Amino acid sequence: MSDTSRLLVRRIKDGTVIDHIEAGKALLVLRALSITGKEGNVITVALNVPSSKHGKKDIIKVENRFLETSETNKLALIAPRSTINIIRDYKLLEKRKIQMPHSIVGIFKCPNLKCITNSGEEIRSLIDVIDTEKVVLKCRYCARTLSTDELVF
Repeated sequence: MSDTSRLLVRRIKDGTVIDHIEAGKALLVLRALSITGKEGNVITVALNVPSSKHGKKDIIKVENRFLETSETNKLALIAPRSTINIIRDYKLLEKRKIQMPHSIVGIFKCPNLKCITNSGEEIRSLIDVIDTEKVVLKCRYCARTLSTDELVF
């Protein structure tokens, strides 16, 4: 590998690296995880990085923040191919693959404005995963079939 094709992003001592994010989706991942930068952690975002497996990918490094498994499952619909690497003292402590849940509770809103979850009452959205391969979703309340592009935060 030549010097020009290497990723020139420094290693992190402690924190989380989210790798293999579909190109162009890193900012959506940050939004889903409520990572704004106001927390004070150093955040490195690399977009459209060359990837031998997928052509291009995005990478996020968040220093001194360790994602919980429940947080990583939020990424199943946005970045299903991504991997979560937990780093401690510059060493890989844990590597997690994203797992598609059977349902998603309270993370995304149903885009149907007439759905009861958008009525102003305190009803958390409940979206079922109908097809994990094609990623077909369905709101349990209004029965609307959804794609990941329609999800609202």
